[in-house]
Amino acid sequence: MNKKVLLTGISGYIGNHCAVELLKNGYSVRGSVRSLSKSQKVIDSIKNEIDPKDNLEFCELDLLSDNGWNDAMKGCEFVMHVASPFINIEPKDEGELIRPAVDGTMRALRASKNAGIKRVVLTSSMVSMLGNADKSIKVDSESWTNIKAKNVSAYAKSKTLAEKAAWEYINAQSDTSKMELVVINPGPVFGPSLSGDLTGASMSMFTQMILGKMPMIPQASINMSDVRDIAKIHVLALENEKANGNRFIVTTEEPYAFQEVAKTLKSNGYEKVSTKLAPNFLLKFMGYINREAKSMRSFIGKTYTGDISLTRKIFDWNPIPFEKTVLDTAKSIKSYLNNY
Repeated sequence: MNKKVLLTGISGYIGNHCAVELLKNGYSVRGSVRSLSKSQKVIDSIKNEIDPKDNLEFCELDLLSDNGWNDAMKGCEFVMHVASPFINIEPKDEGELIRPAVDGTMRALRASKNAGIKRVVLTSSMVSMLGNADKSIKVDSESWTNIKAKNVSAYAKSKTLAEKAAWEYINAQSDTSKMELVVINPGPVFGPSLSGDLTGASMSMFTQMILGKMPMIPQASINMSDVRDIAKIHVLALENEKANGNRFIVTTEEPYAFQEVAKTLKSNGYEKVSTKLAPNFLLKFMGYINREAKSMRSFIGKTYTGDISLTRKIFDWNPIPFEKTVLDTAKSIKSYLNNY
């Protein structure tokens, strides 16, 4: 009988790919959705990658409600907690992001503990590792974001607080049969969409570039993450003994400037893409008056580099090349644009 994994957030960009990777590796999946009406869309999203047959079922969970969590754990050996709130613009109230991120993570962990789950794999982010977010830095598994720093976005605060709460809970366990935790920290996520939803931050930016609706490119560099790599490491982390208790950065080896993304697209036939750089002062100024620009402000003029040596070592893994990620993302978006 296949080992069963509770996968929260299965309907999302990363969740779709995690479901595919789990099924391809012989696991059974119980995917959580906010409404069971979304179940068929998930099936439609992944069926071109793999036929789930009888190895996929659904349950209804809400990050802000206790309902259903205990039942969702029944029969599962592992939990993959991918679900977390995200919006493309800086919220007026930080609590819109922070509360569901932290509360949802704690609900998942408490229910997992009560059910005797062996290991939880938690999706965090590299934004929980950026220090004061005020200068170019190289981050590793020991790095944390200072949530009191003025440049830190609400999203970064939500991921930092949720991950810290998770580690505090795990480290406070006093019983001998301690539940294990592994955390995955990707950067900005790119790669093919399985659902055709282009509203996420990365996909939205790519779409605007391809359509020629982004006249200038921000001056910022960061390690990007391929969603297929993220899903692969999530699955490998479930049963790798050496993974327990670690944070794993899953990104490209080197940081890439957004302008390099634009140039790669331009040189591969996406003629509407602009490669003109936006002045830093303009984007920083816009961050004070525009909530969408504010969410990008901490990245302007900086280079954030992730140390992926631990991820390479533990999982014998190499990231998908930058150009493949960029072009596969663009190809995926192009295939869906007729729907928009």
